[in-house]
Amino acid sequence: MVRRVAAAALENLGGLEEAELSIVLSDDSAIRKLNKTYRGVDRATDVLSFSQREGEDGDSDLAVLGDIVISLDRAHEQAREYGHSFEREMGFLVVHGILHLLGWDHEKADEEAAMMAKTEEILKEIGLVRETR
Repeated sequence: MVRRVAAAALENLGGLEEAELSIVLSDDSAIRKLNKTYRGVDRATDVLSFSQREGEDGDSDLAVLGDIVISLDRAHEQAREYGHSFEREMGFLVVHGILHLLGWDHEKADEEAAMMAKTEEILKEIGLVRETR
């Protein structure tokens, strides 16, 4: 399922069908350590993205996009909290991570709205729509 979502996202975004990325499925303890080390935030998070295209040594022509780390603990908890399936939550986190690898951000309200709209578009294409209660 994770591979299917990633492939759909890369296809939707265009020209990235041959791109490479890694997705690591983790737990809260491991992702907390990564979050503290790389972001200075000492708490677990749901997803972290480490882009090979950004930063001082970044290369936007690079076929390797980077690495995504997803906490399965957070995904389970958030699926329950938001009232949808674990698969839907994992799909959301995969797409969210990929968009971050490509430089999308959600620091400003308009950026967040665009990122959420693109995420929902991709998830809808593969049938991972938000369930209603």
